[in-house]
Amino acid sequence: MNLHERDAIRVCRLEDIVPNTGVCALVRGRQIAIFRLDDDSVYALDNRDPFSGASVLARGIVGDLKGELVVASPVYKQHFSLVSGRCVEDAVVRIPVYCARVEDGSVFVEISEVATTCCYCGIGCGVLASVSGNTITSVRGDPAHPANFGRLCTKGLSLHKVDPSFRGLFPEIHGQRKTWDETLGFLAERFGKTIAEHGPDSVGFYVSGQFLTEDYYVFNKLAKGLIGTNNIDTNSRLCMASAAAGYKQTLGADAPPTCYEDIDSAECVFIAGSNTAWAHPVLFRRIERAKPKQLIVVDPRKTETARSATLHLQIAPGTDIALFNGMLQVMIREGWCDESYIRRHTENFESAGQVASKASLVRAAAVCGVPETHIYEAAKIFSRSKATLSLYCQGLNQSSSGTAKNAALINLHLASGQIGKPGAGPFSLTGQPNAMGGREVGGMANLLSAHRDLGNEKHRREVADLWGVDEVPSKPGRTAVEMFDAVRAGEIKIVWIACTNPAQSLPDQKLVDEALERAELVIVQDAYRNTETAAYADVFLPAAGWGEKEGTMTNSERRVSRVRAAVPPPGEALPDWRIAVEFSKKLSLPGRKSGLLNYEKPEDIFNEHRETTRGRDLDITGLSYALLDKQGPQQWPFPENVREGRKRLYEDGMFPTPSGRARFVPTPYRAVAEEVDARYPLSLTTGRLRDQWHAMSRTGTIAGLFAHEPEPRVMVHPEDLARAGINDGDLVNVLSRRGHIYLQAAADPDLMRGLVFIPMHWGARFLGGDSRRGVNELTLGALDPSSRQPELKHCAVRVECAQLPWRLVAFGNSRDAFSLMSRLDPLMGATPYAVRTLIGRDSPGVRFAIATEKAPHEKVLEEIDAVFGLDAPEAARYDDGKHGRRILLEGNTVRAVRLSGDTRSEPWLKELWEHAAPAEEVRRYLLLPVETPQRLPALRGRTVCNCFNVSEREIEDFLAKSNSIATLQASLKCGTNCGSCLAELRRKVSLAKTL
Repeated sequence: MNLHERDAIRVCRLEDIVPNTGVCALVRGRQIAIFRLDDDSVYALDNRDPFSGASVLARGIVGDLKGELVVASPVYKQHFSLVSGRCVEDAVVRIPVYCARVEDGSVFVEISEVATTCCYCGIGCGVLASVSGNTITSVRGDPAHPANFGRLCTKGLSLHKVDPSFRGLFPEIHGQRKTWDETLGFLAERFGKTIAEHGPDSVGFYVSGQFLTEDYYVFNKLAKGLIGTNNIDTNSRLCMASAAAGYKQTLGADAPPTCYEDIDSAECVFIAGSNTAWAHPVLFRRIERAKPKQLIVVDPRKTETARSATLHLQIAPGTDIALFNGMLQVMIREGWCDESYIRRHTENFESAGQVASKASLVRAAAVCGVPETHIYEAAKIFSRSKATLSLYCQGLNQSSSGTAKNAALINLHLASGQIGKPGAGPFSLTGQPNAMGGREVGGMANLLSAHRDLGNEKHRREVADLWGVDEVPSKPGRTAVEMFDAVRAGEIKIVWIACTNPAQSLPDQKLVDEALERAELVIVQDAYRNTETAAYADVFLPAAGWGEKEGTMTNSERRVSRVRAAVPPPGEALPDWRIAVEFSKKLSLPGRKSGLLNYEKPEDIFNEHRETTRGRDLDITGLSYALLDKQGPQQWPFPENVREGRKRLYEDGMFPTPSGRARFVPTPYRAVAEEVDARYPLSLTTGRLRDQWHAMSRTGTIAGLFAHEPEPRVMVHPEDLARAGINDGDLVNVLSRRGHIYLQAAADPDLMRGLVFIPMHWGARFLGGDSRRGVNELTLGALDPSSRQPELKHCAVRVECAQLPWRLVAFGNSRDAFSLMSRLDPLMGATPYAVRTLIGRDSPGVRFAIATEKAPHEKVLEEIDAVFGLDAPEAARYDDGKHGRRILLEGNTVRAVRLSGDTRSEPWLKELWEHAAPAEEVRRYLLLPVETPQRLPALRGRTVCNCFNVSEREIEDFLAKSNSIATLQASLKCGTNCGSCLAELRRKVSLAKTL
């Protein structure tokens, strides 16, 4: 595997290109347009025209336009700089450029590829990043990486498309630009004074599963070793804390015992609480290719994953334990347990069996809301299959009973002997790219390095000796939700938030808002300046992002991968570990040892972390940067003097517990923390969208990733809507005991009655109005007693008609999306309902929508027009007191639109804008409130395949003629690249066959 390929590829002879024309060459799978000028200089650009999507630029005309060398696209005639790739007509749009040169009469194109790792989910996909100059021009999956073998999902394929206008570029104190020296000096002084007056527990660090392992290690040592507080926790507490606690309670260590290869050997794949098709799409493609005999899915929603199941257990929210106990009771009753395995390798089976015996099949079916026969069949398949692999995620973890849910599922594996063999075992799917690495270094309030426990005096002594400090504090630190409780109460005076967005992601956002407002000092360290949390920053520290820093990450299967920098960070941004190191050099605390963090490079940190693992369950003393560079990613344990890591654990039946046996854990069923009642009769669950990720700090800057789900919606069963007198598409008010948000309602007949669903991603950047706190204004902060993970997956709500009949929508493109979004900030709270999102694809824009009881003051409309440039004299306009329209044309194409009072024309106007299509034939309709003008082609609708920009309408039109998925893919290419849309495509094909 070449880590940094900088090969110059010979493409042709110079004489093969006619002067002032171009040719197309296929270079490492890319179509590249190569142009020769009169002076025999050569230039290379991507051959794809971003406006038409056609690979045609090599056929364009080259020349000089106002002193700039350009090529004119033969389709829509936009001009692109041969030097920078910038579109002359729309500076937001750039196409990749490549280094080209002439040598010995031949033309060479240089493409640099850097092997690194994706920064999204915990699958840990390998990525090859192509670099030209200081820009990552494209990415592709790394065929040599064992996590993905060259596949990437839509998010991974868009890694290089992040809009740079959203980046943080320099340090700030109270909104004023400062140098790093000034900023870190200020922080050191404030920390020193606060700690002197109130003690080390008056400060706290809230960090991230998106940290690299080296970042995590340094921040953990800074807090616990230098400052002397255990107040460091991570957003992994919201993600994997219950999975880790479940593993430790049952198997003795926080170590997933399985590997991705087990998917290929599993006869039964049992998925619980995970929409794997969307949350971990590359892994789901592997499941589809493996074709397990049985695919059982446990989920209250009929997700794309559940649609692929041979058996879908659509349980009531939060009843997983009742289901698993019911299955265990059936297995005991029918004699399906592996008694030999239980006798030789486990303990406490009787206690767990007694609890399960109380969960009769009849009772379990009643609690879960599924047929007895389904529970019986699931128990039979799980226990009698040759190999059963369970995959589970936030549906189990994000619960006030999350640890017990994990333990109850692991009980089934132990009872049936489905562990420690190929194709079998409990496999928690990590939600973040390095939540595993964070736990490895002890970067949580209750942990220490190398899976040591803070409450163990021997472990504290070991870490103190390794670090060279007198002691590690014994007092447990504040976990995620509890940390912000303590900030609100004034117990923690200074909070340092790094690489995460708690003002969007934590439950009960009113509490978080109060905490951040009351804190004496809020420090936000992030690559992006526009996050919800960055708005609270007294001090902002710009951090390096993906593709800009070096280190390692550990994925769900315990595999350590190298992360490599392809380009330097923008502006003054620094790697996260470097910021902590430089801060530590300025921090002077009486009685605390200085010089603890004297690292010069990430490898120094990794080597120290490696030594802390010696003799531990995750021993990686055999790993090094050099070995990872030479042999590629490796699984732990990987001690010294071994040739490879261990694929799966516990194959010998020995477990890291005092007795060497796995432990059955009794798991009595407990209902959700907040049950429905007459006032709040509906259960709300949250989850992921296919093309967005977590708090959207990164994906929320990429316009194309909004195409599949363009705006916030709440999914409701049609009968629940009808009972409330609400129509599909109406605006509704969703209320919980903690707050309310306005959303558009969408009828979803696949939901069970009484359940509503809202994607977890929508925060205050996108969802404004009366409430500026997003979906987690509704959610509940109830904690699991063992893991301290909050119950984000369930709360009680009601849904009412919003009674906001007056609507406005405006959209348009911008040369700087961040500035346009920022200018809309004051307007996000001007009306009860407000939504702003990105639109477009290669030429991004912003859409803004509001709703209220009656038309707002004219000043509000004027401010909106000014933001979108619709106050220009040339903008076409119509007003009649109730309705208004503004249309700004650039040449013959729509550049910006505002519709007020009547917004029916939005769909077709937005399609004209998105495709830069000529408006000549519909010009007379521009100021008329018509739904669809005559002569206009049918609207494309929602994008299904993001890779090839294939719309719902295109697919439906094709399926009206043919219902073969193979011919659909051959014709439209949808589903042939990343495969994220395959589950939806299969559903549409299946539906077409029934019509």
